[in-house]
Amino acid sequence: MEKLIIQGGTSLKGSLEISGSKNSSLPILAGMLLCEGKTTVANLPHLQDVTTSLELLGSLGVELSIDENRYVEADTRTVHSLATPPELVGKMRASILVLGPMLSRFGEATVSFPGGCAIGNRPIDLHIAGMESLGAEIIIEDGFIKASRKGRLRGATIILPFPSVGATENIIMAATLAEGTTRIKNCALEPEIIDLIKCLNAWGANISGAGTSSIVVQGVKKMDGGFFRVMSDRIETATYLAAAAATGGKIRTMRADPSNISAVLEKFRKTGGDLTFGVDWIELDMRGKRPKAVNITTGPYPCFPTDMQAQFTVVNSLAIGIAQVTETIFENRLAQVQELRCMGAKIALNNNVAVITGVPKLTGTHVMASDLRASAALVIAGVAAEGETTIDEIHHVDRGYECFEEKLHQLGAKITRLPS
Repeated sequence: MEKLIIQGGTSLKGSLEISGSKNSSLPILAGMLLCEGKTTVANLPHLQDVTTSLELLGSLGVELSIDENRYVEADTRTVHSLATPPELVGKMRASILVLGPMLSRFGEATVSFPGGCAIGNRPIDLHIAGMESLGAEIIIEDGFIKASRKGRLRGATIILPFPSVGATENIIMAATLAEGTTRIKNCALEPEIIDLIKCLNAWGANISGAGTSSIVVQGVKKMDGGFFRVMSDRIETATYLAAAAATGGKIRTMRADPSNISAVLEKFRKTGGDLTFGVDWIELDMRGKRPKAVNITTGPYPCFPTDMQAQFTVVNSLAIGIAQVTETIFENRLAQVQELRCMGAKIALNNNVAVITGVPKLTGTHVMASDLRASAALVIAGVAAEGETTIDEIHHVDRGYECFEEKLHQLGAKITRLPS
């Protein structure tokens, strides 16, 4: 495994371009399986999870090509397997998203239980219940989900007990080729779901209600495919803004959409920095000052995203005042707290609530990353800290941030990647 060595104490300054959205790319890649014709996707980020998704599609027989502009073209007419390799599915939670498209288009699917970050219990029962509501027969056997259908899937009204992003995406994709109308209620509202719906409609689906809690899918007999460009990554955008807040720096993110991170921007505004933005850029200027402490509570969109909790915990660790961070989505997503304590952070932890008393500085030391967003948080902490920080298990960060070290180098960070 690789590790990062960071020489800290740097106030980050400069501008950078935001990459395509990881959380939008993964369902869109799975959605390629719905199309009979060729599909092309642009603006895919160069990430380990995207590579795993492409390997997964290739293992099913999808013919893939990537040009010099990193446009990915897929032809699903060559699919020869409807069973996903466990070694690929085990790498990534989003692998479950091929279940709905494979079942709907080809009539069956065998998918092993997915892996990914160890941030708590993320059951897939809502995915399975959704497929069953559409008429699928599901058998769980030896760690595999075996799904099949007789005839086409049938439209249904599905009320989700929780607005799960993954379940919403999987059910939408399964319903696109179902017979009749499917109504999904209490569905997730994330911008990445809107992006998926735009993509599927561009490829021949008939879906309405994007951005609302009630989505209607009118089934079509086939989808021909076409071209789509993935949205920019809102979590990457907010992560670099957190780096500015934690280091007293000034960062402008280009190709960034401020409209889909309003809850996060409101928290950055409360840190006391100068926050400005346009149609496709956002800038945070801390003017060399420490941030003010800001309370946050995570929740489904449009609330503060759980994917930004770890990074904002670092901001609060260096802030003036006391802040409370409440994690309501994943029970293990405050795992980075112990590592931050090793760096001098004053954090009292009680189950899913962290009470943070800001300190003027953190001190570099040896820490270990536990998951994707905790990795990014520890890198930010290392850049802000005095002295040298070593971060082990840094492979997590490659799953969700394109050229993370290179972009931080652009902003003045001193980071070296070494084999462990």
